[in-house]
Amino acid sequence: MPGPARRPRRRLTQPREQVLAAAMATIAEAGLDRLTMAGLGREVGMSSGHILYYFGTKDELLLQTLQWSEEQLGAQRRAALARRVPARERLDALVELYLPQGHRDPRWTLWLEVWNRSQNADDETRERQLELELAWHRDLVALMVEGASQGELRAVDAERFATRTRALLDGFSTHLVVGLPGLDRAQVLRHVGEFLDEALMPTAGG
Repeated sequence: MPGPARRPRRRLTQPREQVLAAAMATIAEAGLDRLTMAGLGREVGMSSGHILYYFGTKDELLLQTLQWSEEQLGAQRRAALARRVPARERLDALVELYLPQGHRDPRWTLWLEVWNRSQNADDETRERQLELELAWHRDLVALMVEGASQGELRAVDAERFATRTRALLDGFSTHLVVGLPGLDRAQVLRHVGEFLDEALMPTAGG
């Protein structure tokens, strides 16, 4: 995943986008505990009531901030997957974008908070969360299908393999973002790379 978000140097065109950018920057610089409606209002020159007009609740603010962050990252992912390099190299690029940079990575911190708050969410909210997951899933499936069709990757059930791979990445990512000792990002990349090589690289004569 990209490093901590930076505060925008100019006011954004849309008030909603101003708030989302400021929210992400606050999480990156000060942590989720410091994210308040009043604080965001001071950052963007709005009242707390004005922010509530756009978002209604803090839960909705967090979800929309996550959606906004994923839109930015999605553009990076699409660019990486469009490169004219072997499928295995593009798969590595997708993994690097997926994983947190390390302890307290702001995007993953926000992911965990949104998922924790959604235990009693309505169906519409859950669908919006699922769509964030499926964007990664679809790109991963498409890349594996393409790689297999070109003979660069072993043919597998792409849907099943993508589901299992994302579960693996989610598990490692949770360990990294909460800062559990004994595992760093470089080690995770090696583990995942070895797993992908063993599962997807064609064998000699195969």
